[in-house]
Amino acid sequence: MHDFNGMGWGMGWGWILGLIVLATIIWIIVRFVNQKDSANQTTSKSALDILKERYARGEIDKEEYEEKKGSI
Repeated sequence: MHDFNGMGWGMGWGWILGLIVLATIIWIIVRFVNQKDSANQTTSKSALDILKERYARGEIDKEEYEEKKGSI
């Protein structure tokens, strides 16, 4: 009498499982993208950090360091 023609849960409940699977896939994609973005943000340096490194390596002298530091 209540035969769903082999559809298991039937049309009334099957969409819930599909919605859960779709939400899980979207959640995994969002986490993956956010993880890549956060990895890129942690490796970025400020302009002052880069300037200090250049001065420490001897690429620029003290006068140029002070001049550029004032403009940051």
